Amino acid sequence: MQPRLQTSTWLRAIAVAGALTSLPSASSFAQQPAGDAAAQQAFNNSCRTCHSVKEGDNRLGPNLNNIVGRKAGSLPNYNYSSSMKEAGFNWDQDKLTRFMVKPDEIVSGNKMQPYGGISVDEAGKIVAYLQAASQ
Repeated sequence: MQPRLQTSTWLRAIAVAGALTSLPSASSFAQQPAGDAAAQQAFNNSCRTCHSVKEGDNRLGPNLNNIVGRKAGSLPNYNYSSSMKEAGFNWDQDKLTRFMVKPDEIVSGNKMQPYGGISVDEAGKIVAYLQAASQ
């Protein structure tokens, strides 16, 4: 004779089974390019505290949705420094990378203090993430 499971034990077993079936399969992880996780992690580590990639979600820093190609200091509804508003260029991969590495060399007087910059490698990952997240 089989022992009867208590109702609470049975409900927990159902919940665990449901949670396991909702996890992504190994094949779905394999379909993602290898650099995506590292690029998102680089963004999370260096940018997410102040920035979002969601359109309209301005935080301490402006949202970075569709930043590549955007005129520096031009996003509506964000209070940029006067130096950023007057920068006079559009963000491209090179400018973004150089700005993340040494922001004051690209736009002196920017508001990204006390941010001091990151490595070229990390900046490259973040630019790749920004481009992918904006699509």
